[in-house]
Amino acid sequence: MSTPYVEVRATADGSSTLYVPALNEHYHSTHGALQEARHVYLAAGLEPALAASTTLVWVLEIGFGTGLNALLTLERSLSTNCTIFYDTIEKFPLPWEVVSQLNTENYLSGPELLDYQHQLHAATWNRPIDLTPNFKLLKRSGELQATALPQDTYQVIYFDAFAPEKQPDMWTDEVFAQLYQATAPGGVLVSYCAKGSFKRSLKAAGWLVEKIPGPPGKREMTRAWKVR
Repeated sequence: MSTPYVEVRATADGSSTLYVPALNEHYHSTHGALQEARHVYLAAGLEPALAASTTLVWVLEIGFGTGLNALLTLERSLSTNCTIFYDTIEKFPLPWEVVSQLNTENYLSGPELLDYQHQLHAATWNRPIDLTPNFKLLKRSGELQATALPQDTYQVIYFDAFAPEKQPDMWTDEVFAQLYQATAPGGVLVSYCAKGSFKRSLKAAGWLVEKIPGPPGKREMTRAWKVR
């Protein structure tokens, strides 16, 4: 599997992202990569799960990408007593020489996070690793649809695939049924996307769907719950 050609682009909040010319698509919001990640995935997804658990939280990320969501989640793990098990699936892993061009050091809380960023990308694929006492990582390479996921496990799913019009095979009824089965009762799926077709596919799979305010530059985002 070859990684498509990408270019580093600045976003409005000062953080950087990657642009894929072949798809005319960015990895993050051009209104702010960092703002989007913190708002959509941590504030709307991770924080409610941490508030509901005193021991552990299982997170599944669809689309490891630049590793930004994973890095911010690891950063959050440093200030909680909960253990975070972080699984992520990526079909097109980015080489470190590309990721290292992002200006991550400009918005991290401490220099040790730069080392963790490198460790996230250097970690062997398809093998679990403990990056900190409270952050356990498993990077899975390949297609989501071909990945056998544990059932009734994840309290949080970060759904961060490219937009439906760019990557339609990732936004099907079957995919959201697969993720519903993998989610623990009471678990949540969060995504930057608020398209009607996306919400209809979630509902068809059994999710309880709500629209909530989006990050800067985007009016709405989607959060969906597994109620049983």
